[in-house]
Amino acid sequence: MESATPQAQEPVRFSTHPSRYRHWKLSFDGPVARLVMAVDERHPLRDGYILKLNSYDLGVDIELADAVQRVRFEHPEVRCVIVSSGTDNCFCAGANIYMLGASTHAFKVNFCKFTNETRIYLEEASTKSGQRYVAALNGVASGGGYELALACEEIYLQDDGSSAVSFPETPLLAVLPGTGGLTRLVDKRKVRRDLADVFSTLAEGVRGKRATDWGLVDGVFAKSKFDAEVKKRADAVVAAAVPNEGGAAFELAAIEPARREEGGKLISHYRYVEVTIDTHARSATLLMRAPEGEAPTSSEELRIQGSDTWHLRAFRELDDALLDLRFNHPTVGLLLLQTQGDAAKVHAHDNALLAMQRDWLAREILLNTARVLRRLDLTARSLFATIEPGSCFVGSLFELAIAADRSYMLASDDDTGPTIGLGPINFGPCPMSNGLTRLATRFLAKPAHVEALAHETAPLDHAAAMKLGLVTYAPDDIDWKDDVRIAIEERASLSPDALTGMEANLRFAGPETMETKIFARLSAWQNWIFQRPNAVGERGALTMYGRPERPEFDWRRT
Repeated sequence: MESATPQAQEPVRFSTHPSRYRHWKLSFDGPVARLVMAVDERHPLRDGYILKLNSYDLGVDIELADAVQRVRFEHPEVRCVIVSSGTDNCFCAGANIYMLGASTHAFKVNFCKFTNETRIYLEEASTKSGQRYVAALNGVASGGGYELALACEEIYLQDDGSSAVSFPETPLLAVLPGTGGLTRLVDKRKVRRDLADVFSTLAEGVRGKRATDWGLVDGVFAKSKFDAEVKKRADAVVAAAVPNEGGAAFELAAIEPARREEGGKLISHYRYVEVTIDTHARSATLLMRAPEGEAPTSSEELRIQGSDTWHLRAFRELDDALLDLRFNHPTVGLLLLQTQGDAAKVHAHDNALLAMQRDWLAREILLNTARVLRRLDLTARSLFATIEPGSCFVGSLFELAIAADRSYMLASDDDTGPTIGLGPINFGPCPMSNGLTRLATRFLAKPAHVEALAHETAPLDHAAAMKLGLVTYAPDDIDWKDDVRIAIEERASLSPDALTGMEANLRFAGPETMETKIFARLSAWQNWIFQRPNAVGERGALTMYGRPERPEFDWRRT
């Protein structure tokens, strides 16, 4: 059941602020923050459905992602975040079914991916930033609502005879919990798989003591004592936490690019990022610039720079650009990654940040840099890096080149040719979803080679880069334009579906983690199930939801 693509409608924008939230209420009481879901059903992201029962769409999730980031950067004093509902007897009904039924396949998958990335960012806040999330389920938590609870470290359910947790997707909609629910159920909470099997086919869900016995929640409290017991648990979390050291935080500045059309191309210009989209060629060039100013030399200077410090500003801009490409430009299949500027300044900013990483702000900036790079890894676009004179693929910006599916470096016989450079930031602080660095993933069969690369501190020309296996091709200036052009044209001629599957398989060599499982299964199983007639056919379960008629299934197993 397909409708007009999101690109044909108003573009989705990802920059927001608590003063503009429609669906969440964020408040603070010293080290405890409260994040209350109070969805305004009259304001969906797009017309055509009502957000009843605290159901959510992409607009609700954009606000949640913003809130999680602001708590981490603007409120380092927070040690516990209580997530609850402002709607009586309903925590969250999950993703809005009518929104899903009216959305294109691509939008559904990207919606699930963005929601899952936000869940993982929330989990990282609990495990890496010492801001432990506690879900207070004061009502039914169904589907994506229970998935939000699963992203929290602790879950408490109101015991009132009606509040329950459930995954009704399989019995009611013929799809799966699309934001990692099944994986978190058995991998994170370690629910017995036979009990998880029963739970995932019970449309009405599980409540009370059984929910605790099965490991679906951490405790149930009577309605009359619920708020007091949750507060008691939050106080215990705060008492056990290590407070952040350092000065006051700051407000994250808005990321608003200037957009224009020029020569038939769409250009989004940020301070450090520029994206040029060629819709005819179905490709885009993403340019990241090196820092302009000097690196901060102390935590105090880092705070003065605040959200304008290069790593934070540049990678937040990259994040916004990647999301814009995902949701608003679905036919762009190839992303050319380029850099420009002073390589020495990139190294200086990297090293300054690493030297201060015991400071909570430096740590958060590093974690955000790593998170955005993982968003790049997970972007369903072919990624080619082109390394030319004036490039600065060094340190944190070299991560772009090794995130790419291929890299092309111009060969030169004199000192005017481009160079690349490694730094300490390439050997640990920015892991992929598989838990390895991009270098370790690239050289999975040669761990000793990765160790040797850590000693390569000098700039590397094309010959050294090829010898060390750090670039894919190094054409000379005679062949450069034709080789790169042909590679781009060949890539653009291939099936986007096949390329998405191929790239997702090749990018994540090495060990499997909960995160890689979630995204692999989202890319494969959910991607497939969302297109099956049993779900979205004329009489599929998702199409027929809310109607008196029963869905019709093709009973053949495949």
